[in-house]
Amino acid sequence: MKSTLLAAALAIGASSAFAAPEKYSIDPSHSQVVFSYNHLGYSTTYGMFSGFEGEIMFDQDDPANSSVSVSMPVKSMFTGWEDREAHFMSDDFFGAADGDLVTFTSTGIEVTGDNTAKITGDLSMNGVTKSVVLDAKLNQTMGHPMKEGQPWAGFDATTTLKRTDFGVGKFAPHVSDEVEVMISIEAGLAE
Repeated sequence: MKSTLLAAALAIGASSAFAAPEKYSIDPSHSQVVFSYNHLGYSTTYGMFSGFEGEIMFDQDDPANSSVSVSMPVKSMFTGWEDREAHFMSDDFFGAADGDLVTFTSTGIEVTGDNTAKITGDLSMNGVTKSVVLDAKLNQTMGHPMKEGQPWAGFDATTTLKRTDFGVGKFAPHVSDEVEVMISIEAGLAE
């Protein structure tokens, strides 16, 4: 999230208005959330969510003026073992029904570097909404080489969640309460 606010202000004058954020649609085929947790001290277990829907209102001149809103089906979770996935969908954890979603809606963005920011937002999962902070990085923005130069952006982010905060704390603390989350998203300028 290039921090060019000062340079832009000097170039066009402090009294001029900045461009409004532009809508970027998330590319579900190149966006995912990967999570990991410690299993009884023996191993690190991984899983992922896919099937994103959402948009990023991206202001390249003033990244703090950007926002993001995404959702994904709980049942899109993939762990590589069907019995584990079935257990996660049971009443021990999510009690998931078709149509249940994990959602994130940003409430603020603090630019921390040339291409980094802290994105604060409301994460809703399993009927619980909590404020979380994502450590985000803009990987690049440019015309997509396979989409006739359509403006494209890529972001990575990380955070740590506590399962017990969202009512999915079965077996904690033996199975770690803390879950490491890695997010990677591509999005294209909406046409």
